[in-house]
Amino acid sequence: MTSIGTGYDLSASTYSPDGRIFQVEYATKAVENSGTAIGLRVKDGIVLGVEKLIHSKLLVPGANRRIQTVDRHIGMATAGLLADGRNVANRARDESSQIRGLWREPPTVKELADRLALYAQAYTLYSSVRPFGISTIFGGVDKTGPSLFVVEPSGVCLGYHGAAVGKGRQLAKTELEKLKLSELSMREAVIEAARIIYIVHDDNKEKEFELEMSWAGDETGGLHVPVPADLLAEAEQKAREALETFE
Repeated sequence: MTSIGTGYDLSASTYSPDGRIFQVEYATKAVENSGTAIGLRVKDGIVLGVEKLIHSKLLVPGANRRIQTVDRHIGMATAGLLADGRNVANRARDESSQIRGLWREPPTVKELADRLALYAQAYTLYSSVRPFGISTIFGGVDKTGPSLFVVEPSGVCLGYHGAAVGKGRQLAKTELEKLKLSELSMREAVIEAARIIYIVHDDNKEKEFELEMSWAGDETGGLHVPVPADLLAEAEQKAREALETFE
């Protein structure tokens, strides 16, 4: 049964006869048209990596970041619409601040991801708003240890050992499944994440991209910070070498 073109996609609050919400599916399609974002949860921390597609040579390198810090120990990476990602990042900072004010302790990654999942789901309920066109990977190290969660446009929130969203998510998931994530160190995870991003990048359609990476864990004293430039350069070099053997 198909319902496309019969008016059921005009509002996020309308179900089609076969139980679908087309606005949410369109938001998911916006995510699939974006560069790939991945997250790895390893034995001593987490690593986030993003394939940031460069649509103009006039853009300043390092601008328009897709990885943001939402608390000192928690970062988020997004795939989808950049402006929606900024909105959700600001909301995540507000939620984190509220948790700190209420409980006098830092939020866990799960608490923050759950709150943002409720926020995303609220935007699928009313005809006056539209779902966020992003999938978000939350990662950090809290009192429970390293944690990684993905929030989808529908408001679904799931925990992962390794996650991938965006254009190359299927190939990225295949590569992640080959890794023994629980045995990797953070530095090894940076190398692997860079390799996966280079493998899933489609040179035929998108020529230029910028590799954006951050981490949190033992190497950083529990803080979420960008991967150091020298390690990032080493990871990119190894990723290019691995790409030649992969092809």
